[in-house]
Amino acid sequence: MTSLSDFEARSLAGKPVPLKHYAGRVLLIVNTASQCGFTPQYKGLQALQDKYHAQGLDVLGFPCNQFGAQEPGGADEIGAFCERNYGVSFPMFEKVDVNGSQAHPLWKWLTGEAPGLLGLEAVKWNFTKFLIARDGSVFKRYAPQTDPAAISADIESLLAAE
Repeated sequence: MTSLSDFEARSLAGKPVPLKHYAGRVLLIVNTASQCGFTPQYKGLQALQDKYHAQGLDVLGFPCNQFGAQEPGGADEIGAFCERNYGVSFPMFEKVDVNGSQAHPLWKWLTGEAPGLLGLEAVKWNFTKFLIARDGSVFKRYAPQTDPAAISADIESLLAAE
């Protein structure tokens, strides 16, 4: 597998979504959680979606319960929480593992393409972010504490590249 288009994920409603659907767009892929100290980042992620969507950006959220059991709810609960508390309108997907033998293939690929600190592939915590270029390649990985607004310059440079 060599690009994002090679993968499929399931929407929060359980429907298969071939990620080739996002071909030619810039993506910010994030593992999320509803009960995390970084959960308020949903607001910043939605702001990026609102600001740049028409130019070609999509934020994709992947709930994950692997870090401190901070995403214990089911799909309906997660969707309602995100919409009610943060006005999330960007695509959310089914809860996935991002580390370990049961990690979703997309996340295995993301972490292999953009290792973290000291070259470690594992995701350290919720709200780790991966920026994907229009050609489906991983551009950069961002730490959980990186504020979504701090990614704007990189997003703008990828959106400007045709």
